[in-house]
Amino acid sequence: MNLHEYQGKELLNSFGVKIQRGLVADNHKKAVDVAKQLAAETGTGWWIIKAQIHAGGRGKGGGVKLAKSLEEVEKISNDIIGMMLKTPQTPPEGKKVNQVLIAEDVYYPGDNEPEEYYMSVLLNRATGRNMIMYSTEGGMDIESVADKTPHLIFTEEIDPATGLLAFQARKVAFNLGLSGKAFKEMTRFVTSLYNAYIGSDASLFEINPVLKTSDDKILAVDAKVTLDNNALYRHKDYIDLRDLREENPIEVEANAVGLNYVDLDGNVGCMVNGAGLAMSTMDLIKQSGGEPANFLDVGGTADAERVETGFKIILKDPNVKAILVNIFGGIVRCDRVAQGIVDAYNNMGGKIRVPIIVRLQGTNAEEAKVLLDKSGLDLISVVEFKEAADKVQEVLA
Repeated sequence: MNLHEYQGKELLNSFGVKIQRGLVADNHKKAVDVAKQLAAETGTGWWIIKAQIHAGGRGKGGGVKLAKSLEEVEKISNDIIGMMLKTPQTPPEGKKVNQVLIAEDVYYPGDNEPEEYYMSVLLNRATGRNMIMYSTEGGMDIESVADKTPHLIFTEEIDPATGLLAFQARKVAFNLGLSGKAFKEMTRFVTSLYNAYIGSDASLFEINPVLKTSDDKILAVDAKVTLDNNALYRHKDYIDLRDLREENPIEVEANAVGLNYVDLDGNVGCMVNGAGLAMSTMDLIKQSGGEPANFLDVGGTADAERVETGFKIILKDPNVKAILVNIFGGIVRCDRVAQGIVDAYNNMGGKIRVPIIVRLQGTNAEEAKVLLDKSGLDLISVVEFKEAADKVQEVLA
């Protein structure tokens, strides 16, 4: 589950990570009110207005602006809220901005120049260990740094048996070239950040930039936080942080009825039971010259209601030119699945306007094929995997 920047910062701060303080607003009038409140609490005279969407690169798209007066806070907030913000990480049409974060200015003058660093905490899948990735090149796309100056990216792997050790936090601060107060601040920052990662059951923290202020404070100026959905049962309070407006509406609808659905960019919808069979079916579609339009696992209860719901969700995608149903009847009987498909088709009337190829294998598969063939409906019943592939290729031709 992805969080907005302001939510991620609040989560980090709850674990003792120092952050750039800010308040969120959903209209330009409220933006002025929270800017006044922030000024009273922090003494800031300038404000950073930041669009809140689930995507990076907001500054490049015009979603991050500096306001030097309350009048500018109002104008900039009014311009950003409601805009379709386009970044390298959004769909081509962009994402609508529903709210902005009004943040304090932390780039104030002082004895030293502010410095920006990059830092993330994530799982290294190659080793099965969490790692801290960091660089002196903060504020930039880490992909560009990795491509042009890979020697400026450091990693620190954490043994799950011991957790983050004190010398590792100090090593991070040392590799970033820090000393004195900033060195101590960074070691505390790294320790708190890792504790937050473990304590919140996150799958990704990305702070870009981590800022060393002119008076040597270490702050998280940005926060990209992704939580592990499978661990949300341990964090009931985090569930309210989910912003459904930022998610694919078809995936949200499917999730609400208990279907495992992932929207893709192809032209062949697929309905299967079991993740492994789903992956094989998607391979089959590609080998047949098509592209999968979705991943949809209906699970072990492929009854008429569930199949009908699956069809409706698949057909919300206007790019779907055909549907492939590939069900293995282990516990569930194929004839019951076939009856569910027939009932769903009849219930939907003329709403199904694309060819449907059905492959049922397993318990009572022969009875299921007879039932489908005698239904009189526009269903293409097949037995073998290759036959299903040939039919997909045929209907797409």
